[in-house]
Amino acid sequence: MTTGPILSNACAALTYPVEVLDEQGRASTIDIPAERPLTVYLDKRELVTLMTLGGAPEALVLGYLRNQRLVKAIAEIAAVQVDWEVEAAAVTTYHGVDYIEERTARRVVTTGCGQGSMFGGLMDEVDTITLPIDAKLTQSTLYKIVDLIRTQASIYKQAGSVHGCALFDATGELLYFIEDVGRHNAVDAIAGRMWLDGISGHDKVFYTTGRLTSEMVIKGAQMGIPFLLSRSGTTQMGHAVAQRVDMTLLARCTGKHFLLLTGKHRFIAEPHLREGGVSKSLKVA
Repeated sequence: MTTGPILSNACAALTYPVEVLDEQGRASTIDIPAERPLTVYLDKRELVTLMTLGGAPEALVLGYLRNQRLVKAIAEIAAVQVDWEVEAAAVTTYHGVDYIEERTARRVVTTGCGQGSMFGGLMDEVDTITLPIDAKLTQSTLYKIVDLIRTQASIYKQAGSVHGCALFDATGELLYFIEDVGRHNAVDAIAGRMWLDGISGHDKVFYTTGRLTSEMVIKGAQMGIPFLLSRSGTTQMGHAVAQRVDMTLLARCTGKHFLLLTGKHRFIAEPHLREGGVSKSLKVA
């Protein structure tokens, strides 16, 4: 019986103090987010260097391998060892990765903050993804999620300049909240946590503070998550991919306002949340 990969559980400071002068020449000390390189080695082969906050490095590496489709199951991974002194993560698999040269030869640089990238064609496996059609999200659960994010303690509130991603269950209870310098890192780290904990995405809701690009939609679909929410907007390709995989996409989620873009059949509008018979928050794009 496998107990999962051996993890280093490395930790690093998430913020860094700096001296500043304001517009009136007054000196003070503020915290800014940490940003550090983490070079990933897969079975001693250098794979990629990720610029990261460093809050969940092992989960980030696992989620990266999962979302890049380089490793199919967590049971294939023996260990993930992060060493911040050399800024490296060593991943060891039990049997190696088939056709690693060919599978990493082509890379697409995405629009993610910090220059995210995905190996192979972005759309290579989209048509094989099937998201559950019976999952439902109520308007009140959406509001609960947005409110929980608003009150969540975060590096962003302390130091700014980071993106946050969160995973919620079907009732709007928070399962994971991770911040990083790029939203693609944060989503990968949540994918890694889900892998480690054996959590299925079939009835989950994913929230990101960043825009809904094609990369974010594809990663959410690969994680099996039918709902993707953002306080920001979406791109044309993000919208197109969401339609293609039949994902429920909601953008501009702030306060009681949101835009429901795709996958409308999963969303349950609640009449008691409307005023004068017409919802002031439910706008279908």
